[in-house]
Amino acid sequence: MAVPKSKITRSRRGNRRSHDSLVVDNPNECSNCGELKRPHHVCGACGHYADREVVASANEVDLDDDAA
Repeated sequence: MAVPKSKITRSRRGNRRSHDSLVVDNPNECSNCGELKRPHHVCGACGHYADREVVASANEVDLDDDAA
């Protein structure tokens, strides 16, 4: 059974955990609608990526009443 031979000091413990913190995202403004979005991701508000429409938004899609 693994048992520590001596106490790990707060300094050594802190040095080991120094890279465990979370990083805050750096949001960019969407070039199409101006909403904040994650860099290199599709805009959640308008569905554009790099000046192209990748995902059609729900209000633009024409659904038949029978299909729904």
